[in-house]
Amino acid sequence: MKKLAPEQVGALLRPGMKVAVLGGCNEPRGIAAALHAQPEATAGVEFTVTRIPGISSPTLAPWAGSTVRSFFVTPEMRAGFEAGSVRFVPMQYRHVWDDLLASPFDLAIAQFTPPDGNGDCSLGIGAGFLPALLGRSEIPFVAEWNRSLPRLPGAPTVNVNRFDYVVETEVEPPTLASRPSPVAERIGTLVAELVQDGDCIETGVGAIPGAVLAALHGHRDLGFHSGLLSDGVMDLVEAGAVTGARKTIDRGRLVAAMVLGSPALYDWASRCDLIDLRTVDYTHDVRVMARLDNFVALNSAVEVDLFGQVNSEMVRGRQISGTGGAVDFMRGARMSAGGRSIVALEATAGGGRFSRIVPALPPEHAATALRTDADFFVTEYGVADLRGLDLLERARRLVRIAAPPFREELETQAAQLCR
Repeated sequence: MKKLAPEQVGALLRPGMKVAVLGGCNEPRGIAAALHAQPEATAGVEFTVTRIPGISSPTLAPWAGSTVRSFFVTPEMRAGFEAGSVRFVPMQYRHVWDDLLASPFDLAIAQFTPPDGNGDCSLGIGAGFLPALLGRSEIPFVAEWNRSLPRLPGAPTVNVNRFDYVVETEVEPPTLASRPSPVAERIGTLVAELVQDGDCIETGVGAIPGAVLAALHGHRDLGFHSGLLSDGVMDLVEAGAVTGARKTIDRGRLVAAMVLGSPALYDWASRCDLIDLRTVDYTHDVRVMARLDNFVALNSAVEVDLFGQVNSEMVRGRQISGTGGAVDFMRGARMSAGGRSIVALEATAGGGRFSRIVPALPPEHAATALRTDADFFVTEYGVADLRGLDLLERARRLVRIAAPPFREELETQAAQLCR
């Protein structure tokens, strides 16, 4: 194991190399910043990254000839995506794990805590995809030991013997916060009414999921199994709403692939012995969720059409995000005994100028989820329960939760599309 300064990592790279830079919320930000300052070192290298929208860090493809292979298009990657140096791969989260197991890599770079007295480094605030490559002994590893990375009791660890190179840094972990609007709060209240005491919940990222969590404080014995554990979940645990006492597997445990939120959340998680950070081949596997009775998937969307198809990643023909894990959870909920899949969204965009409920997804927009993947749709105007309904009645119920100025036209379209 050789110790390097962050700026020395670039000397390990050669044109034609395939390099995995993993971690999501655990991305090695110190090394990424150093590489961003050395575009000549990254030229000709293909980076595979597991970035998360809403978390900004330097892009790794500043020069033409360097490429980033990514499962999300984040705002800071927009210019590279449009120029062709960022290559977007649409893929559900669970299958990203399999892709990483099979793809050839010449080097892997990831972030960990410094070792403890036993020589074990923690994965910090996210298990996610990283162990898929830690288990591949043929891939050399560069470890960024971040002294500021929280060490969670329930996080996986890896011994220092796995690393070929080590870089020591002190970089504050990323934070993610959202302030729900009054509309999001109304939606959160409606969604919370669909959740029953004892259900096991999953939530995504954003203002609406945050509003849903805030509206669940009156519930009891909720379980938690998700890709992300946020401040809202911490608050529910502290309020006694989330206990996991009725979970049919992992009883009493908070299961997530990552912890992401405020410094207060990281402080709490570092002291909480209820959290199990698990890899995405567990958190996002429908076979696992099928064993969780009354599993409720709570996700948001960009737009929904009258067939019930969901677009969660494109706006005006532009890729703004990625497929992510929503479909994994939707389908897991459908396989759970008593499970439900809920999609929540504001009824309009652009200050009320555009309806998010549309007759049909535009040809330039991909369908993230199929019309068979969700049970309930929720806007600030109400709840549409589509279970067991024919095409026309499904469309009618979706029209009823659209913003009033758009309903007449949507009703006309529904009659034509659902004949």
